[in-house]
Amino acid sequence: MPFRTSRFLGNPGLRWRFAGAAAGAVIVLAGSACSPVRSIESADVPAWRATALPQASGIVLEDAGKILNRDRIVKAATEVPAGRYTLTVSCDGGGKAFFEVLLDGRRLTEAGAACNGSRETARISVPTAGTVEISTASVDAPLIYAYHLAPAA
Repeated sequence: MPFRTSRFLGNPGLRWRFAGAAAGAVIVLAGSACSPVRSIESADVPAWRATALPQASGIVLEDAGKILNRDRIVKAATEVPAGRYTLTVSCDGGGKAFFEVLLDGRRLTEAGAACNGSRETARISVPTAGTVEISTASVDAPLIYAYHLAPAA
């Protein structure tokens, strides 16, 4: 039987039930909007990292931590062999994080990740052996991040 507006408007019992359900939904939504946000400053980064990134073998460079301001965090690995690699990144806390990859000071690529707990991957070709640096930054601090660079499968 199709829904008829006239039947709904003419039935006070249905109007009250609908109004009660709508009020309940508003209360639930308002309560969730005001619930405290998990503090990045007190986040357990190693525990989060264990679930945020998959296991990988042969990792040549990795890091995890907190970005509490807009400063870049740079990690380097020397004597990284030439080859194809996968950069896997994740972050949480809102906004976006950026990961710039350099080889001996020359930019190879940049990857970004939405900081909602999702995981992103980028394929990277290292043309010659050398020092690989990965800098992590965000204008949306505070957030937590993790990445690893491993040979492509």
